[in-house]
Amino acid sequence: MKRETAVFVAKSHERLEKACHIHRRIEPTNSRAGVDTGMTEQLPAVFPSGAVTPAAAGGTLYRVPALIADIGEQAGWRYVEFFAANVRNPNTRRAYARACSRFFGWCEDRSLTLTTIRPFDVGAWVDQLQENHAAAGVKQQLAAVRMLCDWLVIGQVMPMNPAAAVRGPKHVVKAGKTAVLDGEEWRRLLDSIPTGTVRDLRDRALIATLTYSFARITAALRMKVEDIRPKGASWQIMLHEKGGREHVMPCHHGLAEALRAYIDAGGIAEDRKGWLFRTSPRHNATALTEQPMSQADAWRMIRRRAIAAGIFAPIGNHTFRATGITAYLGNGGSLEHAQSMAAHESPRTTKLYDRTQERLTQDEVERIRL
Repeated sequence: MKRETAVFVAKSHERLEKACHIHRRIEPTNSRAGVDTGMTEQLPAVFPSGAVTPAAAGGTLYRVPALIADIGEQAGWRYVEFFAANVRNPNTRRAYARACSRFFGWCEDRSLTLTTIRPFDVGAWVDQLQENHAAAGVKQQLAAVRMLCDWLVIGQVMPMNPAAAVRGPKHVVKAGKTAVLDGEEWRRLLDSIPTGTVRDLRDRALIATLTYSFARITAALRMKVEDIRPKGASWQIMLHEKGGREHVMPCHHGLAEALRAYIDAGGIAEDRKGWLFRTSPRHNATALTEQPMSQADAWRMIRRRAIAAGIFAPIGNHTFRATGITAYLGNGGSLEHAQSMAAHESPRTTKLYDRTQERLTQDEVERIRL
């Protein structure tokens, strides 16, 4: 087993407790083949203060890869601060932490140290990753290691960045892979959700929000009641997008009806500072808690509702963003306006969500008659 050295963090730095993770090493196996894949992965885990050693009582204990911790406390701090201070997005932080932990575990299995890791070794790691990971995943993991090594070089922990000269696999994306519903499927899904409880109305409102506003799931779940604002005879919604951007979107009349029904049934209209999409106790579908839904909660809800509606395509949270953009462009909307509504930096990104061409292609193929 890989060695792990603890880095003690004083209680005054307890803000890092939420930002960082302790890593524990696991040996994943190929569940299909029933054999070890040879990959070393470290997944995030959180231990309470003092759980590892009595000396840590009153503080927080973190673990870093032995290759880092063997150099000293300064190196351990530098590793922790890369994720806590340099990577702000929590989703990116988790993904980068897994990638870097996997890389250092791989290096230690081959008796490498920070000073002996060379571009050749990083290239060999990338080659091994490609055996079990798609090109996009390999490029992401290589980017994580490259950024961390840069951070360690600047902090004088490593003499050079061995990943700087390593190229990842080619990855060209011309069409998105997110499952998209057509109009009939989307209406069938929504019509299959009853309106008898506040939980049902919440689910209808969330699906409508994702579809009609082109919202990312994180932006929708960050919404508070006050983010729904009147504008003349209609409403507009405020979405808190990634990167700290605030995006105002006019409220479609179908979305306004779904939101109004949900807010009135939930009795949350006066709780302006409260979360809009809240969890509901399993045993009581007529009540809401004060806690917001998570991405996992939304995904499970969507999968459950889809199966109940007889939709077995692998749809998820992002499906409705792609469905809304495709429907808008298919009904004559402009790509420029779709880009603005989706809060995309580039129209090329918006075009990835457009599946109208797939439907046109199918129509053309059916013209082949023999």
